[in-house]
Amino acid sequence: MQPQTLRERLYVIIFQTDTPAGRRFDTWLLGIIFASLVVVMFDSVERHHRNYGDLFMALEWCFTALFAVEYALRVYASPRPWRYIFSFYGLIDLLAVLPAFIALLFPEAQYLMIVRVIRMLRIFRVLKLTPYLSQANFLITALRGSRQKITVFLLSVTTLVIVFGTVMYVVEGPANGFTSIPKSIYWAVVTLTTVGFGDITPQTAFGQAMATLVMITGYSIIAVPTGIFTAELANAMRSESLHHPCPRCHKAHHELHAAFCNRCGNPLYPEKRDEQA
Repeated sequence: MQPQTLRERLYVIIFQTDTPAGRRFDTWLLGIIFASLVVVMFDSVERHHRNYGDLFMALEWCFTALFAVEYALRVYASPRPWRYIFSFYGLIDLLAVLPAFIALLFPEAQYLMIVRVIRMLRIFRVLKLTPYLSQANFLITALRGSRQKITVFLLSVTTLVIVFGTVMYVVEGPANGFTSIPKSIYWAVVTLTTVGFGDITPQTAFGQAMATLVMITGYSIIAVPTGIFTAELANAMRSESLHHPCPRCHKAHHELHAAFCNRCGNPLYPEKRDEQA
């Protein structure tokens, strides 16, 4: 049955990607979003802004007008407008429009329009890649499982950088750039994470020895959260496996929908094969 009202036709075009009109709409929308991002990025370059600032501003207002009309149509066509407005995509669509108007009062806010890049997530719907997003559940489960361990780890690291920073403030002092404990803690964080900006460096022998200790500690610490998360990710993926032991080698876990053991090759459900025979 074909939709009769304008609102129903708009809903099919704007919200559904399994129709030719819906795919064309999303494809054009993604192209306009990408073009608006290119304009914002080029406008941030001083030379281009000086030569083509008026053109960039006109283009940005054109894109903003298009996105404002699109947002209004989405609210109008949605069966539950308030549910769309407060949904993830609804808030992102609104944020794609607001920076242009905020920039009237605060010119630098125009660069917040780069938030439009998040709207490119719709490419998953257009290209039918949504099933692949279900794999992100493994990552979410792993993050939840490792939350307590990583919290303890971060608290331990915070304690270390406070101790290292305080010691370096006492050893080096303002004469060598360690003008305060917060600045010394900043140096400890930069050194512990092996970033090494080099804006503050220890000058005394004891300070250099402490810096060496902090660097070595940093290398050993980096592997800890990676190991915690990897272990939880493996547990999350294992929990999704099939809990059916192999009757021959007794391997407990197998992939979903597996018919044979991936260790010995024995059928996992011999009774079903006997019934079929």
